[in-house]
Amino acid sequence: MVTMQYKLERGAHSVYTLQYHLVQVVKYRKKVFGNEKIVDLLKQKIHDISTTFHVEVLDIGCDIDHFHMIFRSKPTLEIPKYLNAVKTITSREIRRTFPEIKEKLCGDAFWSPSYFLATTGQVTLEQLNKYVENQGQGE
Repeated sequence: MVTMQYKLERGAHSVYTLQYHLVQVVKYRKKVFGNEKIVDLLKQKIHDISTTFHVEVLDIGCDIDHFHMIFRSKPTLEIPKYLNAVKTITSREIRRTFPEIKEKLCGDAFWSPSYFLATTGQVTLEQLNKYVENQGQGE
């Protein structure tokens, strides 16, 4: 028998664990995150926005032209609204604080309109498949 271990959250009528992996790329993959102060501002703004949306940021990693974020949320999170807030506010604040960044961008857009988002688990897919397959078989 496979034992499942989750860190569970509780709502009024639900028990859940929802984690996501987001990758957001700078438009045309422009290399704008070479300055640690810009990266720090990006991370701080994401944390601020996430608090407003009741999202728990588990990790943020930055490369020169994109960032990865792992976050946990409630089932009631409006993901498109949250992601739009992250993109809009971080873009505005980075350009306001670091006006020289405009030279690295093409036009007015900071972020690519596309993103990658995947659910993540606290167990592997293989573990989950074994758990489901073994239902009703006892020990």
